Parts: sequence; C-alpha cells; structure tokens
Amino acid sequence: MASDLSALLTASKSLTSHLSRPDLPSVHLSLDQVEAQSRRLVSRQPGTARDVDRANYLLAQARVDAPALSNSIAHLNPSATFLPIQPLQDTDVAGYLRHAHEQNLISTIEEGRKDTQEQLYRSLEERTQRDWEARKKRLFEESGDRPGNANKTLVEGKKGSHARSHIAPGIAPALSLQMQNKMMVYDRAITELNAARLQNTSYPIIHALVDAASSQTSDPRSAQMVQNYSILAQITGERPALPPVEHSGAHILNPPVTERKYARVYLGDPDSREAIALRRQIAKGGREALERQYMSILELTVQAHAVEAPLGGDPSIENKLRAFLLVRYYRNGEWEDRIELVAGQPLWARLFFLVRTGHTAEALKEALHHQQSIEHREASFVDHFKTWVESPERRLPKPHRDHLQAVYNAHMLHSATADPFKLALYKLMGKLEPTRRSVPQVTTTTEDWLWFQLAMVDEEEDGGLRGLSDVLLGYGEHHFDGSQGARRGTWAGVLLMCGQFERAVAALWDHQETEVEAVHLGIALAYYGLLRAPSRAETSDLTPLTLSPKSPPALSLSTIIWRYVRRFVKMDAKEALQYVYCACLCADQGDGIGKEQVEAAWELVRRIIVLGNSGPGWEELVGGFRQDGSRFSGVIEQGAALLHLRDAKGFNEQILTRAARHCEENDRISEAIKLYNLAGDYITVIFCLAQALGNTISQPSPDENARNIEKTAAEILRHYERTNRAVGKERDAVVKLLRIREATDAKTSGRPEAALELIESTELIPLDGDISRVSRKAEEFRELHESLQHNLQTYLPLTMDVLAALHQRVKTSAVADASRQLTLTGIRKKSRSLMVFAGLLKYCMSPDVYSYLARLDVEIAL
Repeated sequence: MASDLSALLTASKSLTSHLSRPDLPSVHLSLDQVEAQSRRLVSRQPGTARDVDRANYLLAQARVDAPALSNSIAHLNPSATFLPIQPLQDTDVAGYLRHAHEQNLISTIEEGRKDTQEQLYRSLEERTQRDWEARKKRLFEESGDRPGNANKTLVEGKKGSHARSHIAPGIAPALSLQMQNKMMVYDRAITELNAARLQNTSYPIIHALVDAASSQTSDPRSAQMVQNYSILAQITGERPALPPVEHSGAHILNPPVTERKYARVYLGDPDSREAIALRRQIAKGGREALERQYMSILELTVQAHAVEAPLGGDPSIENKLRAFLLVRYYRNGEWEDRIELVAGQPLWARLFFLVRTGHTAEALKEALHHQQSIEHREASFVDHFKTWVESPERRLPKPHRDHLQAVYNAHMLHSATADPFKLALYKLMGKLEPTRRSVPQVTTTTEDWLWFQLAMVDEEEDGGLRGLSDVLLGYGEHHFDGSQGARRGTWAGVLLMCGQFERAVAALWDHQETEVEAVHLGIALAYYGLLRAPSRAETSDLTPLTLSPKSPPALSLSTIIWRYVRRFVKMDAKEALQYVYCACLCADQGDGIGKEQVEAAWELVRRIIVLGNSGPGWEELVGGFRQDGSRFSGVIEQGAALLHLRDAKGFNEQILTRAARHCEENDRISEAIKLYNLAGDYITVIFCLAQALGNTISQPSPDENARNIEKTAAEILRHYERTNRAVGKERDAVVKLLRIREATDAKTSGRPEAALELIESTELIPLDGDISRVSRKAEEFRELHESLQHNLQTYLPLTMDVLAALHQRVKTSAVADASRQLTLTGIRKKSRSLMVFAGLLKYCMSPDVYSYLARLDVEIAL
C-alpha cells in the first residue's frame, strides 16, 4: 500500500516537472502553515493595524463591541443551526415530531416571506408598467401621435412641454371617418339632453345612447355596447321618451325630472337602508337585463331552426320555450342525459328557462298546472316555488330554506343523475352553497354565470352585491374581455351589474376603440347621480379613476370630457361646449367636491374660448356687438344656467374676464379685447388696446394680427365715443396711435400731405416753430401714455420722412418759383422745429435715430 502511494506521489510530481524553475525554491508546507504565513505577511503591511484600530474606535463610539463580535463569529458552528436545542433520544418520537413541526413552521414562514416579497416586487413592476403606459398614452394624446411613432413623439413631447401654455391641449389626434360618424351620432343625444336640462324636464339619455349604438352596425362592438346601455336602463328604471303632452293633465302623464335621481343615496352612507335598497335595485336591474338578452337569444334560436321546431300559430312564451328545448336538448328521438321528464316533458328545464327569461308568473302557472306530478317526485316544491316567486326580494323564510337544504343534501348534492335544472332551481330558491354559484350544463356561458350570481345575491348574507363585486374584481378584465379584447366591453357590463360604475367607465376609457362609449356612459351615470367624482387633491393627471383604500372609487368626468372634446374643439366649439355642460352634473356632491367640479367646467369653457378659431363662429360662441352697438349673447351665455352661473356678474367674472386673461397669455390680444369689452370692463379694454397698438405701431409692414387689432380698436373706439365710455388718457392714446398708423399707411401709399395732416392732428410734435411751445411739449412728453413715449422713435422719423418726401416733391414740381420757395420755407421751419423737439428729448432715443433725423434735416435745409 505504501509503495503504491509513493508511486502515486512520484507520478503526480512528474506531471508538473516541465513547469518547475530551478531558481525558485519548492514549498513544502501544510495548509495550516500556509494560513499562518499569510496572516503574518498581512500583519506586516503598513497601515493595516492602524486601520483596524481606527475601525474599532469608530465602532466603539457607536457602542459596538467589534472584538467580541469577531470572537463570536469565529466560534460559530453553523452545522447545528437546524438541530434541536436539547438533544433528542432515539426513542423520543414526540420530541422528534415536535421538532419536525417547528421546522415545518419555520419553512412555511420563510416560503411565505419569499412569496410575499416576490409578489410585492411583481406588483411594483406591474404598477410601474401601468403608470408608464398611462403616461405614454397621455403624451400620445397631447402630441396627437400614435404609439407607432413612440420615440419621435416622446422626444418632441419633452421638448415642447416647457414652451406650451398651461391651457394649451396640444395637437388633437386625427380622427378616422368611422370615428367622426360615431361621434356625430352620439353628440346629438348630448345636445338634446342639455336642451331638456335647460327646460327642467326629463330626458331618456340612456335610450338615446342605445339608439346611437344600434346605428353603428359596422362596429363589431356595438351589440355589446347596446347591451351595456340596456343594463343601465334596467338599473335606473328609465323608460323611452313619450310624446309631449300639453293639455291640463300633462303633469300626470309627463315623467318627473330624473336628473340626479339617485345621487343622495349613492353618495351617502353605504350602510343605510336606502343604500341597501339601491344595491338590490342594481342587482335586479342587471339580472333583468340578462333575462331580456336571453329571451332575444331564445327567439333567434327558434327562428333559425324553424324546420326542426315549428311554432305554428302560437307565439306564446310557452310555445317558444317548447321549440327552444327541442332544438337544444332533443337529439335522435330522445332527450339528453340527466334531463328528467315529468308528465312526459322536461318540466324542470321549462321552469328554469321561464325563470331565466324573466317569466316567473308563467313559471308559477306551469308549476301549479303540474303540481300533482311534481309533488309526487319533490314534495312541497310547488309551495316553496310559489313563495319564492311572490317574494319581492326573491327570498324564502328560514324554515323553507332549511327544508330545501335538507332535500338538496339528501337527494341532489352527490347524485350523478340529478336533473341540472332542478338542482339550479333548488340552489336559486334556497340560495344554497353561496360559494359555489355555478351549475354544470346550466351556467354554460358568461352571461348565464353572471345571471346566476345576481340571482343568488342576498344583501343580508355574504356581503351582498359588494361581496359579489369583490369576487368579480378578483377575476379581472382579461377573464371576461379575453386576452386580446375579443369581447371588448363585456367587463364594463359586468362592472355595471355589480354597481362598480366608476370602474366600468374607466374600463372602457382604457381602450381607444371604446373611448367614445366611455364618455357617454359616464355622462349618463352622472345624470342619474350614479357617478362619484374625486376631489381636486385626489385627481390624477395619469388616469381619471381614483382608487383609495379609505374611500369608494371615484372618476373625474371633467378629465375624460376634455380629453374627448379636444379632438374637435377647434372644428366645432359649440358641440364641445355641450359636453362641458355635463361636467357640472356632479355639482351637488358634498365636501366641496361639487364646487370643484363646477370650477373645472368653468376652466374647460375658458379653454374652449381660447382655442376657438376667430371669426363669426367665435363670436357666436361668446357673443358680440351688432353694427348699431347693441350686444347679443353667445351660446355660452345662453347655457350659463347649466354652468351654475345665475347672473351676468358671475358669468362675466368667471368666464369672460378670466378667458380674456388667458387669451392675453396665449398672445390672442384681439380676442382678449373683445372679451373684456363683452364683460363691460371698458377701462381694461382701452388699456389693452393702447398696449397692443403700442407694440404693433412700429411694424413697417404689420402682419394680420396687427391689422386685426387695429380694426378692433377702431370699431370699439367708435362705439365708446358714441356712448362716452372710458374717457381719459388711455383712450386719447389709442386715438393718436391709430392716427399714426393711418399716417404710416398714407406715407407708404404716396400721400405725404395726408400723412402730415394726420400727424399734426395728434398734437404730439410741435411743428409751428414756436420755441416756447416746443419746450412745453417736451415737458409734457413725460405725462403722455407709455405707449406713446415708447414709440417716440417711430413717429419722429415718420414725420421727418414725410417732410423730406414733401420737400422733394415741391422741389421738383413745376410750381411758380415764389410759391415753391414759400412752401419749402414752411417745410424747413417744420423740420427745424422737429429737430429742436428731438434735441430736447435726445435722451429718449438712440443715437442712430437722432443722426438719421439730423441728416434729413440737413437735406431739407439745402
């Protein structure tokens, strides 16, 4: 054995013999010796001991005993970490089991901690991604781009975000022809709604939306949206519009005003008796809507299989149901398995589908007709069924439910042959197994399953509708709409049926193809008082939906309305205004939120005014003045009551005056002046005119904006002179600035005589040669309006140019020499007077201007 080991050692050394260097000594040390030598080498390094001492000193100041901790770590034996503290005997089975149980608990806690940590990071990642998508979507909306141009949009959006005014909405995205047609169909309903609100009458807004959605036959989602609106109509109890009645009994036939009908209850205490009744109504409305939908499916199915199941001449529900059951469950001369026949027919299925389609009275009639046959198989069923059908809340007394539970447990719960429709009826009547709300072969579709959930809801047990909402929210949107949105809108309908109205609107708004429906669904909900608005502090710029663990969901209607109307606000501001009116529907919400919603609507109106295109359409929106000086009101003022502006003072302050300020900030001076004028702030009008003219009068070739300002100034000035308004230094300044502009135009068009006459009419420049008058005018210069002072360098050279042009014309004319010399002397006198005046005000102009005046004066003097 030793020889073998020696041979092995020799062979191993020969493996590295070619690497050895004779000048280096061989190392024959054990591992302990190598570790000791390494520590010795480290200790010899300069500064090592000092660093350790310094570290120990710093740790000691923090009350950390570093040497003691090092000693504990050095003597730590991790091999006994998971061993029991007290050693266990081989025969101590109880101790072993206790230790294993403790270790299992520790492992479970550790695994739970890891799962919680992973879930936290996953939730953070999803939240971050969702926030990023929301921000990206909003940036796309603001820039008018599509996600395909993401990089370009993001860069340009970031560059332009600082330069854009706080009121500018960006460029609206282009609309397809199909989208424009859809929006036009819907906006008619909103216009009619606001007209009814102004007249304080009811308007069936939901049925109007149903008609609008039904007309969109080219849209594959229209059928689902019609169903969603129908659900809301059933929940609110809205009926189609009746023709107007004008006779003495009209107050009996005309429906009462339904605006904000449910607001007090919906926004109040959720545990009050009224709130519980409202939740029952919501569940009932959703259930009835699904029943109507299924009835339509039943009729279509029978019509499509007229040969297999002919109806004959009997259109009754019983006959239609007979044909439907034949189509669905009768094959090759026999009924499907588990279909139990009573009196030779599938009675349980007939009863169930009569209930499923909302024909409970017919179902009770059918049960009573076959009572003997039914009682032979299921004793007391008909009595229970009758009590259940006649109960307003579809709820049986406890003794009845206990009896049904006993029968269900004994004969159906574990039976493989029980009729599924009989089982479903027992579950519905007794509200049995509330945690298992599905029945095989009965709840085969999403709509069937939802109907069964709503039919099983009991406000006194298992959380009622709110408990069902929690269950459905756990499933999420993808479970109902599909991973690719194949059934877009279904999730919104589910949320409507369980009373999650704000979430329903947000679910539609999150997808571009259903944004139109989202806005109008939100307006309909707000009209009936079934929409909760968030406070301004809780409103997010990223998403209109506000979710808080301490309060119910809330949705900012004004946010989605503005993002919707900004697409066409410049093309049709009046239609955009109709939607903004609806933002005030939540004005009655408490805690100051209603007031904030009204203020938000005012802000949107001001945006529409600022962004509207100038012209007759703009004046039709805000109002204006006729040729005779009389004022006419605009569309906004006509609908001021919808904005909760009850008098002219409030309208002027909140809309016209503040919109005028926004126009000033966005460099729309002409519109700002008109708005101030409409608001009756005549002093500010003149002030703005003087300032605007002062800024534009120096332009040698005024642009269109400057010409508009001058035209507006002339019109307003004529009106003010007739009515003797805004008399003072500002109005005089406006008159003189307009004459300076007229003089400039006359000089440009080759009429220096007219230009000189206009300049002299301003009395700004003394041209008569009277030195005392020149000095007095120079002293009065400081008292002129600042717009005239700033334009000294404009009208002095203009005057000298006019004099030079006159001098040149007279000098080269064929007029008699004596007359010509007299005229030239007068021109030179005016020129010298101007130069004296300019010399006294030399400090108010640049040297170049003064040099230019002096050069022309010399030319005129020659």
